[in-house]
Amino acid sequence: MPVTLKDIAAEAGVSPATVSNVVNGVSARVSSGTRERILRIVERHGYVPSAPARSLAAKSSRLVGLLVPAADRDSLTINPHTAGVVGMLERELRRHDYHLMLRGIARPAEVTEALRSWRLDGAVLLGFHDAEIDRLKRRAVGEVVLVAMDTYAENPLALRVRSDDHEGARLAAAHLLGLGHRRIAFAGPESSATGVVRQRHEGFRRAFADAGAAWDEELRFTVDTTHAAGREAGTRIAAAGATAVVATADVLAIGIMEGLAAAGRSVPGDVSVVGYDDADIASYATPKLTTVAQDLRAKAAVTVRLLLDRLAGREAPAAAVTLPVELVRRGTTAAPRAFS
Repeated sequence: MPVTLKDIAAEAGVSPATVSNVVNGVSARVSSGTRERILRIVERHGYVPSAPARSLAAKSSRLVGLLVPAADRDSLTINPHTAGVVGMLERELRRHDYHLMLRGIARPAEVTEALRSWRLDGAVLLGFHDAEIDRLKRRAVGEVVLVAMDTYAENPLALRVRSDDHEGARLAAAHLLGLGHRRIAFAGPESSATGVVRQRHEGFRRAFADAGAAWDEELRFTVDTTHAAGREAGTRIAAAGATAVVATADVLAIGIMEGLAAAGRSVPGDVSVVGYDDADIASYATPKLTTVAQDLRAKAAVTVRLLLDRLAGREAPAAAVTLPVELVRRGTTAAPRAFS
């Protein structure tokens, strides 16, 4: 039979409350000798306190939710970028003895349900439209600490962490312009729905302005961030006569490469391709994908630091924290044939 807290207390000659305080780290009023005696007994018996009991004792659930948009009747689809964020956040939170709970959100009301039902200490919002974050009210959030990743929302209820999306797309387009490309397509979701795509599109356009080059608006391809959507867009990009394309995500870029191949175009011989994120799949593709790298490890670390600082009552920045990006050159970009 598993040993109980009462068993530990009886063997140590103290009250169950004293044992509970010691194993949960609330032992300021317990002498060092008593504390060490209790911990030796705990270790000898392999006693592990229940998570709910620890939460009650510490007045903290030690739970942080990661809320991600999901279609109402579909399973939660996690793209490579989101998968990378999940892994990095879990590692950072585990280092601080917090647990990550992943929850798909199909309807706005589910945000409130998730924040309240699980007694979350904090929550990270990932992949939501800016307007959805801006609509959150205090009565829905309660006292849960919120951090919104990859957003340009201005809701003061949420701390914000993002990468420099404008600069990332500017670097991508400038790289292609420097190689001699002028018919460069831009592929990504509708930019009015999210500030991330809007900033990337504006950064892309900025590179043309800096180079004194005109951009053909007909080379804007509005597509979902999926491999299948990219494959379909690749055939249209080929038909439009583009010699290069900047995609707003690696998974989209790799789909575009397949679509180009289906249309008889080679990469980078006929069309150069640049992705965004530097997810693991970027180095698995053939040829390996040139892309804009986000530092997911740094982004996760900053997100967790902001969240824990706010939980501890420390001051957090009112402005968004913006992290730098860099262009990673691999095998999918080259000069157009006329410039080779």
